[in-house]
Amino acid sequence: MASLVGFASTNWSYYTIPAAFILCMAPHAYAIKLANKNYDLGNPRKTIEHCAKDTTLDKVTARRIARAEAASANGFETLGLYAAAVVAGNTAGVAAERLNQLTLAYLLSRAAYSYIYVFLQDNSKFAPVRSLVWMAGAGLIMTLFVAAGGASN
Repeated sequence: MASLVGFASTNWSYYTIPAAFILCMAPHAYAIKLANKNYDLGNPRKTIEHCAKDTTLDKVTARRIARAEAASANGFETLGLYAAAVVAGNTAGVAAERLNQLTLAYLLSRAAYSYIYVFLQDNSKFAPVRSLVWMAGAGLIMTLFVAAGGASN
């Protein structure tokens, strides 16, 4: 079956690295928007502290800001490993279709992780779901490395 975007014939995997970067930045941008006056460009790491002290900010919003910053930081913590896995897969000659499948799945896992963390964690029952989605994303990174190893043999 032919794909509209050349999923099998065009290697899109390298493009997913900047896309993953944008997915890491999105929760941070959302936190800045919510924090409003509490965001200090001169000292951005104090945003959560400023929000916690702001009595005009409701607790739900303050917690959401903290979770958005945590989701962003978590994404950046895995971005280097993800980029290395994409490069390894390409260097080893993993088929474009397989690379596209794995990298798109990773992007979807990161988007789901951030959404669950930022918006659904008001209910702590979603914490295990967030962890499972994170593990799926980590598993996809490891699958990229394993595919690279298999292709290089």
